[in-house]
Amino acid sequence: MAPPTGMHELLEQLDVLEQTANLSQSINDVQSVIDLLTAARDKIAADSTFDPRKGPRPRQEEARTGPEGHQAHLLRPQQKFKDKPIPPASNDALSSHPKLVNRAISMHLLREGEFAVASTFIQESSRNPPRPEPTPSTPNPSMDDSWETELAESTFNSDKLQSQFQDMYHILHQLRQERNLEPAIKWARERSEILEARGSNLEFELCRLQFVCLFTAQDLDADNDEPMGDDGQGLSAAYEYARREFAHFKGRYANEIQQLVCAMAFWENVIDSPYRKYFYNSTAWEEVATSFTREFCSLLGLSADSPLYIAATAGAIALPHLLKLQNIMEKTRTEWTTQNELPVEIPLPLPTTFTPSSSAPSPKNNPQSPTPP
Repeated sequence: MAPPTGMHELLEQLDVLEQTANLSQSINDVQSVIDLLTAARDKIAADSTFDPRKGPRPRQEEARTGPEGHQAHLLRPQQKFKDKPIPPASNDALSSHPKLVNRAISMHLLREGEFAVASTFIQESSRNPPRPEPTPSTPNPSMDDSWETELAESTFNSDKLQSQFQDMYHILHQLRQERNLEPAIKWARERSEILEARGSNLEFELCRLQFVCLFTAQDLDADNDEPMGDDGQGLSAAYEYARREFAHFKGRYANEIQQLVCAMAFWENVIDSPYRKYFYNSTAWEEVATSFTREFCSLLGLSADSPLYIAATAGAIALPHLLKLQNIMEKTRTEWTTQNELPVEIPLPLPTTFTPSSSAPSPKNNPQSPTPP
């Protein structure tokens, strides 16, 4: 069968191409282009000063050399905030309570594990005690205020508190860096009754994680999904640990213990089992560390987060609203005279909001209330 009309020329050109084409040279050219692109990519990845959208930019130290660079760098914040009102010093409500401010700073340093810095700060603040300054809310501050002095001195003489926080950071180091649960489990068992009375799950969470580590014979790495070996040593160790330790928790955690024990039937392929979430949780260690920190601070009568951090966060969120309010009040020539409440609602996140323990909502229709509605 003869080819269709018009295909003769195409077939002739195809024959010529097959006889004369040199594909090896084309492959070499393509490979050269790939090598150049790979080298350029590696160079860009190694150069942190390169922006693919704007090209290479001068390095930070090169851009700021010379008088012009320094002046331009110093003028940027002034130009950015030149139209922003600055809160006056008369609104500094904390200047009349310097001891409480120092207490918050020292407590924050202790909670963050900066023991040497906290010790130096406490010594210097005790050597040179600050003087309170009068404010509109406290026109006559006194250095001898009994409750303030007692509260501040309890922090400045806090050798015991510093020792307790050192123990906390030692256990956290064992959890996060060493992947060692024994110190935390020992601490929780010594306070088992107190934690159980508080409704805490810390002791069971630590023992459950220990069971999981024995079961999988690994450290629960986020990128480690290799199942345990065929020898079953991890299964045997986890089974003995469950028999020895889980009996204490069967009253409150019977369902969780049942799931952990049932997972033993999938020991050869626990990754594809319904119980995978217990055995390959990349955040398990950080979760128990956070839970331990919360319970440790609670037993000391402290919040899990630093009060100074919470106050600074809430202040940073509220400051733009208060500055806007101040600008409006200056333009309208009005004043806000109430000291116990804010004139505007500040949208603070839940971790920074607290309710006084002495306050409780009262029912709207209380038949025993002497005051009529």
